[in-house]
Amino acid sequence: MGRTGPRSAFRTGNMSAGAVGRLVAALDAQAAADGVRRLRAWATGAPAARPGERALDIGSGTGSQTCALAAAVTATGDALGIEPNPGLREVAGRRAAESGSTARFTDGDALALALPDASVDVVWCERVLQHLAEPQRAVDEIARVLRPGGRVVLLDTDWATTIVHPGDPETVAALTSGALTAAANPYAGRGPVGQCAAAGLVIDDRGSQALLQDHASVAWPLVRALAESAVRRGSISEERRDLLYADLTDAAERGALHMSVTMFAVAAHRPD
Repeated sequence: MGRTGPRSAFRTGNMSAGAVGRLVAALDAQAAADGVRRLRAWATGAPAARPGERALDIGSGTGSQTCALAAAVTATGDALGIEPNPGLREVAGRRAAESGSTARFTDGDALALALPDASVDVVWCERVLQHLAEPQRAVDEIARVLRPGGRVVLLDTDWATTIVHPGDPETVAALTSGALTAAANPYAGRGPVGQCAAAGLVIDDRGSQALLQDHASVAWPLVRALAESAVRRGSISEERRDLLYADLTDAAERGALHMSVTMFAVAAHRPD
């Protein structure tokens, strides 16, 4: 069975209904983004979940990918989503029921999966490792619950690939360095190949996708959050912040804005 001990940062505390609503809206927007859809489409074909198999979605959020796995394994299989946030679990369960999906959802922790050894055929783990200070432990747990021949896909963002253009290079660097402090594991996208190898898994394929912001619209909530954080840290002045805002606004009006971050995916299996 899974390890006992401290639970990971993957677990979230109690959240207000408003906070859950904002989180659901953010997850829905991410799922609808072209880059995420393209990488998911590639990654879905990598493990190729089949009828009758048992599939596990770690960090299932609103349950969209768990439902996709449930459709692949059909009613003869089983698709379980693990999500520590009770508000998200409620949304996922309601959406699954409304769509007629057989997907199930439960509380859980990425560092201590409450599943027997060698009991799962397919594992999907998307944008979870970035929240973990000990991502190797989570990958070790995935390897533990996979059956021989079982497949896993790990998808995660590498925040060090954040690009904001145009703008004064030093000001932009202050913002992007702030993005690295927003996650427990900001380099999550580049780690899974080595982590899978360390867990005894065999790498089958790798993929990546730049998540591009609309070139004519500034993602102001994110930009302002990073910029205000940089001002508070003393990394930039308010004047430099305002100049960046002006540069980005002008670029967006000209359709010349570039904002992106890269997401990576790794497909692997447990050897027989």
